[in-house]
Amino acid sequence: MFRLLLEKHDRELMKKNNRMLVFDMILKCRPISRAEIAKKTGMSAASAGRIVADLIEFGLVKETEQYSSGVGRKATMLDIDVDAFIAIGIHVDRNVVKVGLVNLDGQIIAEEKRHMRKEESGPSAVADHAADLVRRLLARHPLGSSKLIGVGVGLPGIMNTAEGTVVFSAQLEWRNARFAKELEARLHLPVVLDNDLKVKALAESAARSIGTEGTTALVSIGSGVGSALIIGQQIYRGANNFAGEIGHSTVDPNGRLCECGKRGCLQTYITDLAMLQEANQVKPVSDMNELLEMMRSGEHWARNIIERACTYAAVTINNVVCVYNPDTIILTGEFIEDHAGIFEMIQQKLAELVWGPFGGTFRVVRSQLRDKSVMIGAARLVLQQRFDQGLDISI
Repeated sequence: MFRLLLEKHDRELMKKNNRMLVFDMILKCRPISRAEIAKKTGMSAASAGRIVADLIEFGLVKETEQYSSGVGRKATMLDIDVDAFIAIGIHVDRNVVKVGLVNLDGQIIAEEKRHMRKEESGPSAVADHAADLVRRLLARHPLGSSKLIGVGVGLPGIMNTAEGTVVFSAQLEWRNARFAKELEARLHLPVVLDNDLKVKALAESAARSIGTEGTTALVSIGSGVGSALIIGQQIYRGANNFAGEIGHSTVDPNGRLCECGKRGCLQTYITDLAMLQEANQVKPVSDMNELLEMMRSGEHWARNIIERACTYAAVTINNVVCVYNPDTIILTGEFIEDHAGIFEMIQQKLAELVWGPFGGTFRVVRSQLRDKSVMIGAARLVLQQRFDQGLDISI
């Protein structure tokens, strides 16, 4: 009985993955024929045809007036109306809310953001801010309810995606917050939420057209440290959706106290805050730009702090590579994206530290979508959820 259930689960998962694969193939290669889709994906012509028929039925794909020009029978080409459906992507961070209207091509067609004071950063207050920003966007860009397929939210912390609950977020200081319900009550739209790095990795892997065989690991270093893994086009979650919390792996059990309450977490060594705390033991330093400027001006103690952080970053990447064997590592986060030369320093350290058998088996790249990636990934999560539900995009 268990074997039958497992086989059924595997078939359903393959069906969902194939739907997304065909949709992405049309999106990236449009216009394209059914025969080309079958050839590029390795599916049978009948399987590709059935998926295309489903996508057409639900308004995601359309036949064009163009025809293939190859030898033999001409085939009708397929295209996508990227603005046929719009998802709302929301990024909630420690002191800011960003909201974007995102089309099927992963393009943000309009966005708003608002900075918040600490005293207005509770779940209800943030839901008020997010809902207000959504209403402002829709007032400026009226879409009609038939175009909106839902709301996706990316937040730092551990999420129960099935219940729409923020189980714990050290950055936001939330615990067991039913944030999806808070937003649904204000917007009257379905809301799905997930960890910010998981949706960021989802957006980045889609932007790079990584297919069903690709394995992408995202490593983020900035105000926190985290990672996420995309296998094919699916987020790897682990048993309880906790996978990726690498910032709270233990480096030294007798080390510094982390904001999570445990000692010696990795992120107490390589976050912006950790570096600034160490720097201020030597002389007053207000921000990372100042610390980096001191390093460039020849301050050896400043270089030691930055180089040690880059070494820990390289160790982190090596550990991710050894555990997951990805073909692509995406480096992201303020430490890497906002400061020239850091990416290259980490690459240099990684060349020295990566375990021999893994040398040359993966590539290290920068974030392609940068500060837009969480909004785009959260919106893609909405679309993926609709695919998982059998392409029912009605709300």
